[in-house]
Amino acid sequence: MFDLTPLYRSTVGFDRLGSLLESLANVDASNGYPPYNIERLGDDQYRITMAVAGFKPEELHVEVKEQALSISGRKAEKSQNSGGAFLHQGIASRSFERRFQLADYVKVTGAKLENGLLHIELTREVPEAAKPRVIAIASGDSTKTIEEKKVIDQKAA
Repeated sequence: MFDLTPLYRSTVGFDRLGSLLESLANVDASNGYPPYNIERLGDDQYRITMAVAGFKPEELHVEVKEQALSISGRKAEKSQNSGGAFLHQGIASRSFERRFQLADYVKVTGAKLENGLLHIELTREVPEAAKPRVIAIASGDSTKTIEEKKVIDQKAA
């Protein structure tokens, strides 16, 4: 497994990182259904595109809970086909569930099914309080200014 000790020495607040990496390592990599892409569209814009050919919008479910995005598909009961038997059935119509761990401040802004592809739009919205800010550093001269003011105040009295 991973030794994260050097990371913990130089970071603050990344306690969840170890458990996140561990959970990612336990994901069954052999299950590649359905295939998907993750695209970066801009600095704070992302898109997950999932191939869900044969699924209707009502058979798909997209849910965000805490920092986890879950996409699942459940096929309705199969109706009788045209009466023939399949010689080869390569189009998968099985149920699935995919989970994605979202980074902090990433929000799902929409989902659209188009030509057998499910597009999920994501945006990273960092609040003002979490953005970097410059902290002014006071110089040692500022205490002299206060002392000088006291001297001026004493002369006036």
